[in-house]
Amino acid sequence: MSATAGIRVRRLRLVGIDRNYDVNFTNDGDVRRLSIISGAFSSGKTAVLEFIAYGLGARRHPRHPEVMRKVRASLLEVELSGVPHVIERAVGEPSTSAFVRRGRMDEAAAFTAERRPVDPAGDPQSLSSLLLSHCGLEGVQLREAPTSSESRTDPLSFRDLMWLTFLTNERVADKNFLFENSYMRKHKLRQVVDVVFAVHDDRRIEIGARIRELETRLNRLRSELATARSFVEEQHTPSGDAQARLVAERELADITRQLEAIDAQARAATDFATQLRARHRSAAETAQSAAAFLRDQETQLARMLPLRAQYADDLLKLGMLAQAKHLFDPLRVRTCPACLHPLQVPPHTDGGHCSLCHHPVQPSSEPATDLGAAAGTLTTPEERLDVAAETRATKARLRAITTFIEELEQSLAAAEKRAADTALEEQRAAKALDEATGPVVSTYLSARDELHRQQIQVNRRIDEINTSAKLQEGLDKRAAKVVQQESQLQHLRDELASLGDAAVDRDQVLQEISRRYARLLTEWHYPKLSMPHIAADLTPHVRGEPYQEASSGARTLITLAWQLAVFEVAVEKGAAHPGFLMIDSPQKNLGHGGTRDSVIADAVSIDDFYRFLRQWLQDHEDTAQVIIADNSPPDLVEENVIIRFSRDEEHPPYGLIDDETG
Repeated sequence: MSATAGIRVRRLRLVGIDRNYDVNFTNDGDVRRLSIISGAFSSGKTAVLEFIAYGLGARRHPRHPEVMRKVRASLLEVELSGVPHVIERAVGEPSTSAFVRRGRMDEAAAFTAERRPVDPAGDPQSLSSLLLSHCGLEGVQLREAPTSSESRTDPLSFRDLMWLTFLTNERVADKNFLFENSYMRKHKLRQVVDVVFAVHDDRRIEIGARIRELETRLNRLRSELATARSFVEEQHTPSGDAQARLVAERELADITRQLEAIDAQARAATDFATQLRARHRSAAETAQSAAAFLRDQETQLARMLPLRAQYADDLLKLGMLAQAKHLFDPLRVRTCPACLHPLQVPPHTDGGHCSLCHHPVQPSSEPATDLGAAAGTLTTPEERLDVAAETRATKARLRAITTFIEELEQSLAAAEKRAADTALEEQRAAKALDEATGPVVSTYLSARDELHRQQIQVNRRIDEINTSAKLQEGLDKRAAKVVQQESQLQHLRDELASLGDAAVDRDQVLQEISRRYARLLTEWHYPKLSMPHIAADLTPHVRGEPYQEASSGARTLITLAWQLAVFEVAVEKGAAHPGFLMIDSPQKNLGHGGTRDSVIADAVSIDDFYRFLRQWLQDHEDTAQVIIADNSPPDLVEENVIIRFSRDEEHPPYGLIDDETG
């Protein structure tokens, strides 16, 4: 695999509500060969590696409280076959899709972002397919039962490939390092290793199927590209290159400057009419005030007229009520109904009976003054009403309203005349101003109209150039996909032509990995080292025993050596490996955790681990990248530490989310 093939991690950015949190894996724009994230426990070192994995398609991201409070999105800038891309995924509820665009984080987006689903991994438009295509593994199928030729198959996912690119803290020194507790995952890991080194069974059948699939996809892409080119040619759009856009933008800026100059000249040429403008402004304000006063008077008059009519109607009703009391005198008995002689004593109750008919009478709470009251009849509001007093009050209010209406009618005529006069005066002032400035302004107006016409034309041309640029961008993307598919197809054809015996090739690869594994343990001064090798099922052995029999510290070195051996041999052989490796906690059980293997920790120097790794990376220049999260790396690699989390407010940065210090 060439130096530009595969995947390289450039930058990680966690987009927050108030600010962003960045980790940079470059130096002067170039990807660092070795990047070390150092710092105290629970400061965010592992979270950096996990967010990188999340950007590359992992289903989950770190869910620490400070992350959930502060972070809303994750941006991962990577190089895919040497071309910078930005992968964006939402943070909170793990997203089901990612948005991928060409370019870098801090550069203006020159390309439109593409939405790529995370699942299913076998979807040609998925994020996994994109990443695998840059490793030469797009379209690979893994058998569910490796020994059966008729077994169902599942597409290879980039998450499967991450087993070879991310050594998590949980797998370091674990007795199930190779997923021995899961039969399916263990066999899938073997298949992934075989696929990476192109030594898996049925390679000819599998590569032939991939070639046919790529040929079908390539023909479809070529057809789509030809259709798109025909459409663009039919549109007759102008050139969408940057030079044409720059020329149009310069023309637009020049027209804008001319418009500003004309406006300034027009203002300067009409300064002599300042007094006329002031007169017109004063006349307009006076006319507005007079019109407002007239509207107020008319409104008041419109409200008072119905009120006066209402009071006149009330006065008429009171008169009718007063007359009714004289015409009708109910239950006022002053003459005996039998003899028609006047009564000396008004009728009253006597011992609970009427004095005239001796009929029983209900007692009343008020003193009886006549027969109606004695009979318990309640007096009505009209009987208690003082009609004369109400009549006088109503007449007084009616006179006041009538007087006010008469005054309004008298002032209304004057207000109408004043409003008409002030409006006429405003028209005269406006006419005088127009006559004074019209000949001067008309010259500038014609020039300004011409510039506006030119401005519209240039804006239209810029829009056409932008449209053409977008169309050309779409063509370039389609053409790039065609070139990429052609390259992959040729690579598969070359691989098919050079295939040997799978069993022999696999044995050779295992021998090389096993030799590298033994060399690493030797360089790290593994105590009492004997018979180090990797078995056919990929299980590492030391002293004639599988790694599960070793102590905790020894398992740390064994798992590190296995992971690095596979990585280094893959890079050296140009295998289909992404080309980067992430390691979490390489000093686990060696004095930096809750437990410590004193025998191994005392015998092994972590300096040897880093010294050999640095030398190997220097020998292979830009073909590999290693990212390590380590609590306390030695001084030997101080220059490779890209960030150090202190978990101390006095020595920032406190952690990955450096403003969360509680």
